[in-house]
Amino acid sequence: MKIKDIFTDGVRRLKQVGIIESELEVSLLLADLLNIDRTTLLLAEDRTLDAGQREKFERNILRRLQREPLAYIVEEKEFWSLPFKVSKDVLIPRPETELLIEITLKTVKSLFKNPDEQTMKILDLGTGSGIIAVVLALELPAAAVTAIDLSCNALKVAKHNAKRHEVAERIDFVNCDWFGGISPRAEYDLVLANPPYIARDIIEKPFGETCESLQPEVGNYEPHLALDGGERGIQSIIRIAENLGKRLKSGGWFIMEIGADQAEDVSGIFREIAQYKTIAIHNDYAGLPRVFQAQKK
Repeated sequence: MKIKDIFTDGVRRLKQVGIIESELEVSLLLADLLNIDRTTLLLAEDRTLDAGQREKFERNILRRLQREPLAYIVEEKEFWSLPFKVSKDVLIPRPETELLIEITLKTVKSLFKNPDEQTMKILDLGTGSGIIAVVLALELPAAAVTAIDLSCNALKVAKHNAKRHEVAERIDFVNCDWFGGISPRAEYDLVLANPPYIARDIIEKPFGETCESLQPEVGNYEPHLALDGGERGIQSIIRIAENLGKRLKSGGWFIMEIGADQAEDVSGIFREIAQYKTIAIHNDYAGLPRVFQAQKK
């Protein structure tokens, strides 16, 4: 069976279950199967797959038909125009987190004339696949980065990505629950977080029950440890806020990804603590509030 015929059949099957970008997804599955890029795949459409390749493709297409995320099937996701390993132990990187990094880099550039040469200490809370820590280590080569996560398996993925992008020696990975494993004397110029911020009752709703229900790719496959923010999705955010002041230097910045409906709640939490100034909310490209920013007095 030729690649073009397998492609056509795969697209048809994915469309039947409502997967919108079916052409893109089937091409990525085939490119991963053959270990080639998508451009080369187009030039090989008359190539015939052997029995083993057809069997593996069928296994993978069945996984996708069951709504397992494509990134978990191919074990990779592009972020910041770079390839990152992912597994079911970590969230799949999303565009909202790229916005967090963009804002972080703009903040650093506004503070320092030569940010590439600026020594600073950065803390990444809940690093997951390590995308934030790795990208900042690449973009700010003089910075020292500490990345923490409660999941040992997530840290294995993050370490793999740090080694892949040749920044492993500049990132200190720590297995702990938020600030629990950090030295009591440690202070940071920048603290970043992408905490669990989905309300528990939304996670528990079956897909399609309400407009707030999670897509099956998220609710059924991505790690609940990294999704479940408790009541109203802000329990982890409250814990971070309560302990952040001890770890953030005076004048230091805290930047965090939030849910699109949490701007008021999160701003209120940090205003009550009264340690912070220049509290700001940044919208994503869809106009939704997605990144919270505050500076310690």
